[in-house]
Amino acid sequence: MKRFVVGVAIAAGGVLVMRSAPALAHHSFAVSYIESDTIEIEGDLVEFQFRNPHTWLMVQGTERGALGGEKVFAAEWVSVSQLERAGIPKDFFKAGDSMRIWAAPNKNPTDNRVHLKRMERRSDHWKWQGNRGDVR
Repeated sequence: MKRFVVGVAIAAGGVLVMRSAPALAHHSFAVSYIESDTIEIEGDLVEFQFRNPHTWLMVQGTERGALGGEKVFAAEWVSVSQLERAGIPKDFFKAGDSMRIWAAPNKNPTDNRVHLKRMERRSDHWKWQGNRGDVR
């Protein structure tokens, strides 16, 4: 009987661990970024990384109103599938595109990763207005 109880306890523990794994796999942006704050960055696109789980835009530029010079900001965006549904292919952006982005700053002030909230490409005034699906 004791072996049966121990076996059931181990099995139940295993089920709990397996059921919680997907929840641990994805994170909240609020863990890394100050979502209640927004910074504005103007600069040129250095690289566009079209990959999951999130796409990234590397923008070399300056933060409006901040001290210090130009630096490369890594802007975390949405997934590849979200971009594909919005009609944005992997060659949509080119290195050198002049960009203006609005983003949630990183909680660590020495970390240049930000969470992209909206953006504008200066050459054609294409805009992305956030996760509301507003692209034009």
